[in-house]
Amino acid sequence: MNNKNYTRREAIKFFGLGMAVMALPAAGKSFGMSIASSNRPFTFAQICDTQLGFGGYEHDVEAFRQAVRQINVLEPDFVVICGDLIDDRAKKKAWTDFKEIKAGFNMPCHCASGNHEFGNTPTVEWLQHYRETIGEDYYSVEHNGYTFVVVNTQLWKSPMEIETAKQDEWLVETLDVAANKNSPVFIVGHFPLFLQTPTEADQYFNLPLAKRQELLALYESRGVVGVLGGHVHKLVINEYNGIQLVNGQATSRNLGATPDPLGFRIWHVEPPRPFTNDFISLGKGV
Repeated sequence: MNNKNYTRREAIKFFGLGMAVMALPAAGKSFGMSIASSNRPFTFAQICDTQLGFGGYEHDVEAFRQAVRQINVLEPDFVVICGDLIDDRAKKKAWTDFKEIKAGFNMPCHCASGNHEFGNTPTVEWLQHYRETIGEDYYSVEHNGYTFVVVNTQLWKSPMEIETAKQDEWLVETLDVAANKNSPVFIVGHFPLFLQTPTEADQYFNLPLAKRQELLALYESRGVVGVLGGHVHKLVINEYNGIQLVNGQATSRNLGATPDPLGFRIWHVEPPRPFTNDFISLGKGV
């Protein structure tokens, strides 16, 4: 596994249109769990909403391929994809193409699921389909002393009594193990916890308030340092008591009156916190 760390300047040199973004802490906030000196610096890529078919099927396929090419040049330690891998879950070709393109990474790639994999009301059948086609919808991986916890946010947005309870129990156990190891945690999912304030009303683009407050309290008490997602098809950066929350731009299509460029983010995990993350635009032609 290549541990080469690219600086902002080097990323911009490669792709010209990079924009450095750093989530700053609110005044007076502490950053909780200390980072062990034995944790080696590393980089990883955050891709959001490849969503093959949302911005035009062939366009989205080529955009995902371009992201793979650029990320392979940058050589992060691994990649996380923050849900909505495909647009139409009934389109078999989309699942096949997604897996074929993902296989082009030269480093590990860890996928989170989104609402488009299950529909806005998930069913046991579509959960099983995802697990058989892509893999587990919640799991954890460790890297250089950090724990990356991949969650299925659709089970919180539209709860399924048994499946949601299983994930919740697993999540607490997984965070407890990480806390006992003094292992800082990144949560990787799809839906943002909130867009502007932790107490904002429920809406399509956030998680329900009651669940949101439960998760924020859990994350704060267990050494979570970052919560990553997609879904909004634009950049949304927040901070909650030292936790960085970043929902990034899509590679398929971004939304808004003046949409953000398509691209992905490169995270530099190295003290001091907050960690920096750079936006890298997709190359010309997509």
